[in-house]
Amino acid sequence: MDTAVVTGGAGFIGSHLCHKLLNEGFKVICIDNLITGDLKNIDKIKEHNNFSFINHDVTKFISVEGKVNFILHFASPASPSDYLEFPIQTLKVGSLGTHNALGLAKEKKARFLLASTSEVYGDPQIHPQSEDYWGHVNPIGPRGVYDEAKRFAEALSMAYHRHHKVETRIARIFNTFGPNMRSDDGRAIPNFIIQSLNSQPITIYGDGKQTRSFCYISDMIDGLFKLLMSDINSPVNLGSAEEITISELANEIMQLNNSLSEIVFKKLPENDPKVRKPDITKAKRELKWEPKVSLKEGLNKTIEYFNYLNQS
Repeated sequence: MDTAVVTGGAGFIGSHLCHKLLNEGFKVICIDNLITGDLKNIDKIKEHNNFSFINHDVTKFISVEGKVNFILHFASPASPSDYLEFPIQTLKVGSLGTHNALGLAKEKKARFLLASTSEVYGDPQIHPQSEDYWGHVNPIGPRGVYDEAKRFAEALSMAYHRHHKVETRIARIFNTFGPNMRSDDGRAIPNFIIQSLNSQPITIYGDGKQTRSFCYISDMIDGLFKLLMSDINSPVNLGSAEEITISELANEIMQLNNSLSEIVFKKLPENDPKVRKPDITKAKRELKWEPKVSLKEGLNKTIEYFNYLNQS
C-alpha cells in the first residue's frame, strides 16, 4: 500500500484530497497546524484505519516514520483575507515549508506535488493565461506575500527536481469552490452565498466587471490526482475555462437563493486581478482532463452545503 503525506490536509482542497487518496487505496498522513484548516473537514475519515493526523507546523522540520511514496504540499493560507492576516506565516510556509516538504521527499525518494496557484500570474497582461506566461506581479504589494511565496515554491521545486532528481509535479490551481470552504474565508462565492442566505447586502469590490473562472472541487481533485500520477514535471494549469464577471456571479447566486439582497460596491483591493482564466490546453492534452461540473451545478451543491451549516 502506497503512503501519501498531505500537508495542509485539513484545509479546503487538502481535506478533499485526503478523502480521494483513501478511496484510491492509499495510506494517508495528514499534517496541518490548523491556522486556516479545520478538523471538521476530516471528521468523517479520522477513524479510518489508513488515516492519521499530525498537528504540526511544516515551517519546522518534518519527521515521518516509515516509507512515504507521495508528498502533496498544500499547506498555506490561500484566500486574500487569510494571507493578509498571516503575511509572515504565508511567506514562511511557501519558503521554509516547501523546503522542508521537499527535503522529506528527497529523504523518502517520494514523488512531490506542489499546490501552486494562478496568483503566480499576478494581474495578467495576457488572457487567458498559459503556463509559458511569466506573470505580472507586484513583489512588494500586499498580495505579494502569497504570489511570491508560490513563485519561490515553484522555483525551489524545480531546483530540487534538477539538482536532486526529486520527482516533482506543479499544479497551478485557479479559483476552486465547493463544500469545506470556510464561510468567513473572504472569497467571492462563500461571501455571496452567506450574504444572500442571511439577506445581507452583497459586497462586490470594484465595479464587478472583473472576471474569474470557477472550478468545482470534485473536478479539481480529479485533475490533481491525474497530475500526481502523470510524468509531467513542468507546471500545469488546473481550472475552469468558463469565465464570468463578479457581478454576474453575484446575480446568479442571488437567483439560486431566491434572495432579495441589495448589491453594494466597495473599493477594489490593491493589485486585484482584472481578469483570471486558465488556458487548460496542456491539461486536456497531457492529462485528458477538463472540468465536467457546470458553474450552476457546483453553485447549487455549495449553497446546499452552506445552507446546512447555516441551519446547524
